[in-house]
Amino acid sequence: MGSGGREDALAWRLKQSPSCGALIAAPGNPGIARWAECVAIDPCDPEAVVALARERAIDLLVIGPEAPLVAGVADAARAAGIATFGPSAAAARLEGSKGFTKDLCARAGIPTAAYVRADSVSSALSSLDRFTIPVVIKADGLAAGKGVTVAMTRAEAEAAIHAAGDGPMVIEEFLNGEEASLFALVHGDRAIALASAQDHKRVGEGDTGPNTGGMGAYSPAPVLTPELEARAMREIVEPTARAMAEAGTPFSGVLYAGLMLTADGPKLIEYNVRFGDPEGEAIMPRIEGDFAKLLLAVANGSAIGAPSLSSDTTMTVIIAASGYPGTPAKGGAIRGIDQAEQVPGVTVFQAGTAMENGQLVASGGRVLAVTARGRSIGEARDRAYSAVEAIDFADGFSRRDIGWRELERTA
Repeated sequence: MGSGGREDALAWRLKQSPSCGALIAAPGNPGIARWAECVAIDPCDPEAVVALARERAIDLLVIGPEAPLVAGVADAARAAGIATFGPSAAAARLEGSKGFTKDLCARAGIPTAAYVRADSVSSALSSLDRFTIPVVIKADGLAAGKGVTVAMTRAEAEAAIHAAGDGPMVIEEFLNGEEASLFALVHGDRAIALASAQDHKRVGEGDTGPNTGGMGAYSPAPVLTPELEARAMREIVEPTARAMAEAGTPFSGVLYAGLMLTADGPKLIEYNVRFGDPEGEAIMPRIEGDFAKLLLAVANGSAIGAPSLSSDTTMTVIIAASGYPGTPAKGGAIRGIDQAEQVPGVTVFQAGTAMENGQLVASGGRVLAVTARGRSIGEARDRAYSAVEAIDFADGFSRRDIGWRELERTA
């Protein structure tokens, strides 16, 4: 289910699985159509999803984006007896409500930033005095990765609160450290680490400008050492899985922990309840073995062995449409994907594309996810940007410094 770059990467990886006899994507996009049959239904319509799954005798439903999960599509599919990879609507609150997750962390003793929940502009403004600047303002609901403001001044914080309006929001302590993402496969109270990555949220080079859904990522993230990963699983992911199971809302699917690596150890920034975007594009080429069989085991609650990952590094560079993350230019022609994919180790996943009169055009903010695999982060970087240069998209732009932290460490 889904139509973005993450779903293109999922479809590409699932299609390579020995156990995958046929693949259907709903609604899909022109890139996904390379690997799957696309069917135009609303992924947030539980009845339509169940009807399609029954009609086509689907053995496994994989839900890519967060919106169908929050809408209860996984609940409807499971009720219909369809094996489903993705959490229930109740469990998807870990992403759908930042306040819910912060409260769970407080109850379970999970390390995270100090916070206050507010439900109006006035209560949020009055709560600001409890925090030092910089401070973090988060909209409480789904925001496609863009509902967060790291306010460097009091004026910025007040502006973010006013922009959020009289809806629920969370005000958080600013955490110092480096961010990393940890993906874990979870079913009930069992959790196993899958892969790490590091995203680049800001639109501008040097991590400047407004937050986006992500301008690029690489995997693995060596800054999340094996010791830190084990600690994050032990102190953050596993207690979350237990707390959700004990509450009668067990989690099943992939749990994406956004972490801040502080001087006191890993702390949870927030959860996503699906593969990230663009992290998903970076992770998929590293996963070895029968991916569909692995996801089916999670969906059924079967025993899950340690996932097999390539030791290669992968890098994804997003090509976005001019104007993003504001109002992106749409309709710009895209050419050169075939040439880009002639670079060794490169696959170009399509995120915001459409076909118009036989021409591939931009239809969203983040348009392409150029993903390269290499023996080192330097080789992955060189291949990714060689492929970016091969693409003809006049309205497009990309950051030129994806992976800069790790590249500096390995220089």
